[in-house]
Amino acid sequence: MLPLNKPLITRHEALEKYLPNVNIDECLLLGVRGYYLNTMGERNKNDRAIYDDAIFIISPSIFLSYNANTDPSRYGINAKINKGMAVLQAGEYLYQIGKHGINRERQTNGRVKAYTALVQKSPVNVLRDGKNSIESGMFAINIHRGGDATTSSEGCQTIHPVQWDEFISIVQGEMKRLKQKDIKYILVEENEKRK
Repeated sequence: MLPLNKPLITRHEALEKYLPNVNIDECLLLGVRGYYLNTMGERNKNDRAIYDDAIFIISPSIFLSYNANTDPSRYGINAKINKGMAVLQAGEYLYQIGKHGINRERQTNGRVKAYTALVQKSPVNVLRDGKNSIESGMFAINIHRGGDATTSSEGCQTIHPVQWDEFISIVQGEMKRLKQKDIKYILVEENEKRK
């Protein structure tokens, strides 16, 4: 499920509401879990498998919004690793340009379907389905292209496929322009304010 529009908020409103004490002197990403909390899915519930979240590209000269998903696509066990699905916790993390899907066995014409995305550069904090404690580490919680019929996430942050090419192109361009080797990703919950 996809909203009719990209998130409609101004740069000033986003910074004031979610990043009041952050100086924007580089390109960064802001993820807002539950951006459409009461207008999509079940009211007052953080749904899975829909693009009800938002990710913003913010730099000294750019402010762009994208429909996103910051949750796994489903509840339960991730059979690939025999652990609960990972939910990235609110916080500040570092990402870098890399390849998503390099471990996939599916191939087309003999080539692996890996593509350019944002991959973890630093440990992240996750809460797994069925667990009550936070795990910290390198779990391949990437920021990548989602799917049309699914959000395509086992814990990753995904952008709707119609918006993906623009998103990754602008992120790469801004990082190059500002000479950044990595990019900060700040994930917040819609109902919580950053201090």
